[in-house]
Amino acid sequence: MTSDDDTRQLADEVKVGSRAALGRAITLIESKRPDHEAAAQALLHTLLPDTGSAVRLGMTGMPGAGKSTLIEALGSKLTSDGHKVAVLAVDPTSQRTGGSILGDKTRMTKLAINENAFIRPSPAGTTLGGVARRTRETMLICEAAGYDVVIVETVGIGQSETTVAAMVDFFAVVQVAGAGDELQGIKKGVLEIADLIIVNKADGDNLKRAQQAVAEYRAALNILTPADPLWQPQVLAVSALYDTGLDELWKIVGRHGRIMRDAGALAEKRREQQVGWMWALLEDRLKLAVSRHPLLASRLPALEVAVREGTMTPTAAVNEIIRELGLQK
Repeated sequence: MTSDDDTRQLADEVKVGSRAALGRAITLIESKRPDHEAAAQALLHTLLPDTGSAVRLGMTGMPGAGKSTLIEALGSKLTSDGHKVAVLAVDPTSQRTGGSILGDKTRMTKLAINENAFIRPSPAGTTLGGVARRTRETMLICEAAGYDVVIVETVGIGQSETTVAAMVDFFAVVQVAGAGDELQGIKKGVLEIADLIIVNKADGDNLKRAQQAVAEYRAALNILTPADPLWQPQVLAVSALYDTGLDELWKIVGRHGRIMRDAGALAEKRREQQVGWMWALLEDRLKLAVSRHPLLASRLPALEVAVREGTMTPTAAVNEIIRELGLQK
């Protein structure tokens, strides 16, 4: 895609809801080719007026918590209620091989064939916290395509929780009871940024343990200062397997949205997220500029060796890079 006409045509196809066009647009956004980047930015600029109306929901949780099952159950409920749901599932990328499983379509088989749902697995790459490099742009493309609920599912490791929380309206942490000390299974930092803690698999023999976990999480939240004075984080037991608690889950998301919108806090939050997005993009661009710099490209391996062997401090190495880029007088 190189011409303005191609960009406008793709944008028009996305806006009328073409799933094939949506897939092509996201592929363009995710491409690292320099010529594709210009076309991708032109596409985003064209689609921007049609974005911003969706509910942006982030979900995280450790492996085994049942995130994919829960998202499929929630997505199926929402589509049956008339919503269009996009799921951006960020898969872990192996730091050794660079490979990614990209298996969410196989884990959400029912939702994957739902005509009112769109699932996009995306490798996390080396982006901080396991969040795909272009997740924010992909979210906007889905909104322009008419999806009014966008769910970002993260791998739930490292700093992914805070990264996702910084790009969505509502952030939920999925936990499962019965794995020992429940409060030891969730990081304090996550408690501080969660809008909702979901205790999944609250069914069968695990129901009593789930109810006990809910009580423990509520007690923990009561002694923490909420991230936003307008909202006291909630705790909810659900069973994705039996579709129990899903109605209440969506009511909580809706109640949070109304409170934040009525106070003007949602619009302000999104404006702040845009600024944060700008700085994150700048960081990516600077790293790219360093890797492509004609002199630094050959110098970087030697700097890494020197830092690794302790013959140069990290600060000295960074100062050399900064000077070479002409950013330090």
